[in-house]
Amino acid sequence: MARARRNKSYRLARIYDRRLRELPFNAEVAEVEVDNPLALDPGEKIAAIRSIRGDPLGRLQAHHQVDEAQFLGGRAFQNDWERAERGPQAMDPTREYVDGARSREPVTESQRQAVLRLNRVERELGVDGAALVHDVLVLGLSMDQISVRRAVRTQRWNDYFARRFRECLDRLALVYGFATEAGTRRAEPRR
Repeated sequence: MARARRNKSYRLARIYDRRLRELPFNAEVAEVEVDNPLALDPGEKIAAIRSIRGDPLGRLQAHHQVDEAQFLGGRAFQNDWERAERGPQAMDPTREYVDGARSREPVTESQRQAVLRLNRVERELGVDGAALVHDVLVLGLSMDQISVRRAVRTQRWNDYFARRFRECLDRLALVYGFATEAGTRRAEPRR
């Protein structure tokens, strides 16, 4: 008996095509370039889709409202906050059980350095700027939600908070070393 012949040819390029065909109904995504984890050459990039639904900083970058230095400064702040935070932690099943009471783990050097950087950031931004950055980058609030939280609900206040947040991102980029003082100064008008 003869074998049945297949109509389709197999193409190896189609096997590794993992691009998304359809998005969920309420998805908010942006296309970004990331390092290729399967690349043979270092530095090779591929296009990927990142969710920006719960990420205000990612949304600002996707809409080209902040530059790369501001974005990296904001991410560095978020990283330091996560490292310094000592909130509820999961139980470690590998540790010896002692009547349910856990001893406090010592503060690591990376946590100490993160707290020192966060203290410097708070001094640089001031109380209001530090609170605004915390609301947006840690709590994930939008400018409208910040306005409601501070009991000022006009568009003028929303614009002020957005402008002030970008100024704080400029300062974060300076503190974390992603920008220089000369790069952040605006050109003064000539007289």
